[in-house]
Amino acid sequence: MVVIIIKFIKENWDKIEIYIISLWLLFFLIIVLTINVPIYFGRGWAFIGITKLFKMNIVALFSISFLIIGFIFYSRFKYKMGGSQRTAFKITKIQNVNFEHLTFIATYIIPLIAFDLSKTRFVIVLSLILIIIGMIYVKTNIFYANPSLALLGYHIYRVDGMFRTEERKEIIVISRQRLTLGMNVRYKKLDDKIYFVRVE
Repeated sequence: MVVIIIKFIKENWDKIEIYIISLWLLFFLIIVLTINVPIYFGRGWAFIGITKLFKMNIVALFSISFLIIGFIFYSRFKYKMGGSQRTAFKITKIQNVNFEHLTFIATYIIPLIAFDLSKTRFVIVLSLILIIIGMIYVKTNIFYANPSLALLGYHIYRVDGMFRTEERKEIIVISRQRLTLGMNVRYKKLDDKIYFVRVE
């Protein structure tokens, strides 16, 4: 079982990074909901100590850690997408599917913040749910439905494209630029059906 999990992670690491980036909003909301820093302005105040402060904010600190990891993964994503790209293809059919970002937020992020994160059992359940959702998103290749990328100005399109040797239909493209029919775009493959593109 462990070998299968390690193999899955190795084969899908880039997609896992993008999935973790997609959870920025959830981690931020968890921090807002759970952070607990007691402040007292009266006389006779005393610092409660790092250990006690840490224990009071374990969930918030884990969320902050994943938020930072997400920023590192986003930097890696930008670097990889900025590298050399393949010969351009022409867009022959295009459909804007940015609404899929909202589907992710409405279906997963909003319900998950309703968990009572002051109880260990709910924290464990939330962690397991995030792992299971991540595995489903990676296996079904819908990791591109990423609200964090939408906030950073990326757009999602479903297109048909005329490549040098063939026409490929119903591919998903992610772009920082707005795309229109007839444009020539250079691409970098994220998956068989998912490309990052930029206008020539």
